[in-house]
Amino acid sequence: MIELIGEDRTATGAVPPARRSWAWLGLVPFFLFLLLFLVLPALGVINRGLHTTSGSYSLEPLGQAFSKERKAFLNSIRISLLTAALGAVLGTLLAYAAATARRPKWLRSLVTSFSGVAANLGGVVLAFAFVSLLGAQGLGTRILKEAGWDLYAHGFKLNQFKGFSPGVSTAYLYFQIPLMVLVTLPAIDGLKQSWREAASNLGGSTFTYWRRVGLPVLAPSMLGGFLLLFANSFSAFATAYALSNQANLVPVKISFYLQGDNSSGKSPMPYALATWMILIMMVSMAGYLVLRKRAERWLR
Repeated sequence: MIELIGEDRTATGAVPPARRSWAWLGLVPFFLFLLLFLVLPALGVINRGLHTTSGSYSLEPLGQAFSKERKAFLNSIRISLLTAALGAVLGTLLAYAAATARRPKWLRSLVTSFSGVAANLGGVVLAFAFVSLLGAQGLGTRILKEAGWDLYAHGFKLNQFKGFSPGVSTAYLYFQIPLMVLVTLPAIDGLKQSWREAASNLGGSTFTYWRRVGLPVLAPSMLGGFLLLFANSFSAFATAYALSNQANLVPVKISFYLQGDNSSGKSPMPYALATWMILIMMVSMAGYLVLRKRAERWLR
């Protein structure tokens, strides 16, 4: 009798039934955490944002929130687009410099380690660091002043927020650039050296390689990273609030309405603003996931 290699047979020659795997139980705490601290709160906010003060369902609170806080939406979109664009470009360049084969190996480890920490650093700690560095009496401000360049004499104010805020934007870039590094490093690793050699053998220049091969391959990751950075900046609250509690941004406005609501939480305004923010986050993250899936085909 010829035995089939690789099959586990019993004495009667029958293949035993597959054992049931219980490994999926390890995901239960994760999905439970996701349900309790993300899904249910988001649904609760949306539900309250769609209720009028009389208790009826309506889209009127969303319209009122957008029309009343139009300036806050414009400011949030403006600072998010600016920091996302700068973070995407600078982060991609930094990731490419760290991933180049001719660089020392410790450089990539240093960049990725720092990016992993800086991408998750924010809030009061980051605001205090920037106040210590670029505040009116900050170390960096005094060094630049001694060198002959007075930041505050040229209109720079860390806590000023009138339209464009260079202080808040600079603070946002501290965690935007490292986040882009982490997003684009796998895509840059997917650029094969053989592609560059093939382009060179066919007479293509470096510009031709990047225009026809490099950038098209990196484009989904860069666009996806841009959307991720936009969502990250739009939803940031603690850093802007710590630098300037008068910042006219959507997350800060939500806090303002919640703290100043004298109607025992019956006003739909903060929940309507939060609903708008959730919708913008969902659209941005959906676009990021689609582009990331497209970029992953080059990593297979």
